[in-house]
Amino acid sequence: MAASISPTLLFSTAAPAASEEGTRIHRRRRITPEAGRALEKLGHAVEYLSADFVHGVGSVSSQRERLAAVRMLMQLNREIYEECPELPTLKERYRSLLGVRAT
Repeated sequence: MAASISPTLLFSTAAPAASEEGTRIHRRRRITPEAGRALEKLGHAVEYLSADFVHGVGSVSSQRERLAAVRMLMQLNREIYEECPELPTLKERYRSLLGVRAT
């Protein structure tokens, strides 16, 4: 079953981001309708090429080309996702609301 992203989707699943302490925290991102459509189309393309690769359709050289294409599409997918602005954490929103500076 293929997963899709609705153009009206504003929030994605959590993505890891580095904090000031060097630990990994999960940050949500606001995905625009345009980015959502691009991510959806790239996801379908990756899924299609991956299925061909797994089922061994074509020659060995075409398999290498498919694998390279999958890697390229996945990298592009990650770049588009990372261009979407991060949303503040709940802690950051509370601090902003209360006017407290982070220490």
